[in-house]
Amino acid sequence: MPLMKRAHLVISRRTLLAGTGAALSAGLLPLPALKADNQQSWDLIVIGGGTAGMPTALFAAQRSKRVLIIEKAAILGGTLDRSTGQVAAAGTVFQDAKSIDDTPDAHYDDIMRINEGTSDPALTRLFVDNAGESLNWLAANGYQVRPEHPVTGSGHDHFRTPRYQWGMKNGWSIYEAMAPLVAQAEAAGRITVQLNTSAVGLMQDGSGSVTGVVSESADGSRRDYRARQVVLASGGCASNPAMYEELHGVPLYCQIAHPNSQGIGLTLGLSAGGYLRGGDKYAALPGAILTEAKFPSPPTAISSLNPDLRAPWEVLVNANGERFVQEDHPSMNHIEHAIGKQPGHRHWAIFDQAILDTAPPLVPDWTAQQVMDACDTHPMFFSADSLGSLGVKAGLNPRKLAASIEAYNAARENNRPDPFGLKHRPLPIANGPYYAVQMQGWTVISFAGLSVNTRLQVMQANGEPVQNLYAVGEVIGAGATSGRAYTNGMLVTPGITFGRLLGQQILKFS
Repeated sequence: MPLMKRAHLVISRRTLLAGTGAALSAGLLPLPALKADNQQSWDLIVIGGGTAGMPTALFAAQRSKRVLIIEKAAILGGTLDRSTGQVAAAGTVFQDAKSIDDTPDAHYDDIMRINEGTSDPALTRLFVDNAGESLNWLAANGYQVRPEHPVTGSGHDHFRTPRYQWGMKNGWSIYEAMAPLVAQAEAAGRITVQLNTSAVGLMQDGSGSVTGVVSESADGSRRDYRARQVVLASGGCASNPAMYEELHGVPLYCQIAHPNSQGIGLTLGLSAGGYLRGGDKYAALPGAILTEAKFPSPPTAISSLNPDLRAPWEVLVNANGERFVQEDHPSMNHIEHAIGKQPGHRHWAIFDQAILDTAPPLVPDWTAQQVMDACDTHPMFFSADSLGSLGVKAGLNPRKLAASIEAYNAARENNRPDPFGLKHRPLPIANGPYYAVQMQGWTVISFAGLSVNTRLQVMQANGEPVQNLYAVGEVIGAGATSGRAYTNGMLVTPGITFGRLLGQQILKFS
């Protein structure tokens, strides 16, 4: 499938309604106004009770405000049940315990270095100045990190200073710190939680100010709830293939995100006059071995192509059978961006029997025999006695594939620099049977999201905020804080931090 090359810098309601994105546009059609129940009036309604929604509700409730959480799932927590929960901040108790000196300025500089200045500078600044207090709040409520943490990084480009950590239960460690606080506030009558309930519309007055939420319960019944403020904290759209491709110009290759990541917060924000940005910051993770030859597909496995975690024994080629990257480049961003430039974000690992028998597993926890067996049963595994035949089987240009491997072997044999700078060359790829494993660039997050200002108000394209409407978490897009990169801790931590700021001080109820 060819990669769709479309720019999505700013997407407005009008643009989508005028275009071909029927699946997304249908969610923006106005809902009929229902008569609000005056007994169901709230100071704050939070749509989504996950990473960002829980702290938003908690800190607003601490100000003696009546808060309603509307959550589509049967439990709170959002994606924390599957998230690694990796967080990063400067000035934390975790750093103090190991005498690590750090500052928000240093954190900001590291973020912008890693993502090459592509995150929103103002939001990034707001985040780093408040992230430390947010993690210290979690720690005060029982959140603990792994004994060796903080670290400078893992899996992606590292910080210069250790400020990156996660709990023993990954994202669930964060849930276990926040959920009891929500339960206590609920028991005290300060927070009301409605589970198995969807937000399907926003109410607005004649000036465009948001005045409430239309909800739909599991049985299909609808109710209106008045609210002085509404916060969208409902996550992204990485389980909605049509919407994802509409906003990013890239198919949703891999079905792995939370099933409720359908983009309802995006459609609600757009329906109220907001606009989207950040789809152009899409970056592909490497190494997904899809179960089926269609999009989206669940993954059979995710191969480790991070040279920090596993030195490469194989070489990578694109759909033309040509190498395109230094496989052991010290920057994962470099490798990811190189994959992002290849047709369809596809890449194949090429190796021979000696490498299969000797190297650490390319597919985590798989034996060499499992790889050999998969060549007969799995659509992404191929083997052949010659490179030309391998290319034909794997759908690669056979002559270019053979030339790529010959160039690799010749440079290695004659002790010349590798054509792409590869340093780790333990064995040649010289004797059949030869193998190819087809992999796909993938992601679990939405880079596109609602535009917000530093008060986290949803913004209109004319530069004015939508009154009484705020957004936090993945609904503002990973690109806002992580940029065009997977920057350490720059999705979970901003969700917690911005939620805390909203509930504690940004939201005005007077």
